[in-house]
Amino acid sequence: MAPPISAVGVTGLHDELRPGRPRSISDERVAELVAKTLQTRPQQGTHWSVRQIAGQTRLAKSTVHRIWQAFGLQPHRQRHFKLSNDPFFVEKLRDIVGLYLHPPEDAVVLCVDEKSQIQALERTQPLLPMGLGYVEGVTHDYRRHGTTTLFAALNAATGRVLSRCRPRHRHQEYLDFLRQIERNVPEDLEVYIIVDNYATHKHPRVKRWLALRPRFHVHFTPTYASWLNQVEIWFNRITQQAIRRGTFQSVKELVARIDQFVRSSNTQSQPFVWTATADSILAKIERLSPYFWDSTLLLLR
Repeated sequence: MAPPISAVGVTGLHDELRPGRPRSISDERVAELVAKTLQTRPQQGTHWSVRQIAGQTRLAKSTVHRIWQAFGLQPHRQRHFKLSNDPFFVEKLRDIVGLYLHPPEDAVVLCVDEKSQIQALERTQPLLPMGLGYVEGVTHDYRRHGTTTLFAALNAATGRVLSRCRPRHRHQEYLDFLRQIERNVPEDLEVYIIVDNYATHKHPRVKRWLALRPRFHVHFTPTYASWLNQVEIWFNRITQQAIRRGTFQSVKELVARIDQFVRSSNTQSQPFVWTATADSILAKIERLSPYFWDSTLLLLR
């Protein structure tokens, strides 16, 4: 019988040995597996699978899977990225992040963009509903019934969205949407618009229209940095929740579904909380890609 804690003091506060099988994989073999996963590739493949690397290291597949999970290794997955080559990347980044974190007074900040070529797809056979033990079934083939373009302006302060669907995606449609924004924003407020570098946004007629309205201030995102525009988050949301898994017999039905989603989301809208500062974003880029950072500094000199 173990002595009472009062008799042995603080040194007695330890866990007794428990029954169970001792570890059969040494730290060296674990480190070898992790290094092999990170630093090598199979001769006839682009990435390791559990079965392949288990055969190479003479470990059980379950052991490899457990170690990969412990270290967060996922050789079968990739994340896509594209670094901006804009010579004014830093200036534009600080400009847009400043609008999110410190919006100007007596003004509205709108994140504007278009989601083009949204297809009205009708599945060739009815959906099989989800049930206990199996997921929803959908045919892989479909009929096309046309496309529409969704113009959207997200209010960064409230999360509400002003939208409009148009059959085409030209500077004429973009100008009409700017006029819609002008009608919906009170005249006593300045309008700060965040858009990407698509040619439609820089058309001479668009520039002429904006020049005649000094309360409109346009801020362009850096090239290949559309992630800075918060409306892209909203586009992803409407795609996942209302478009991708839908089946539509006409463009009119697709547009009606989009309008219904916009009305519903606006009734319970909340702004996206932007917490990243420009310095934290630049520090992350420096960590991930020193080459990009060196090139950026070279361009700024």
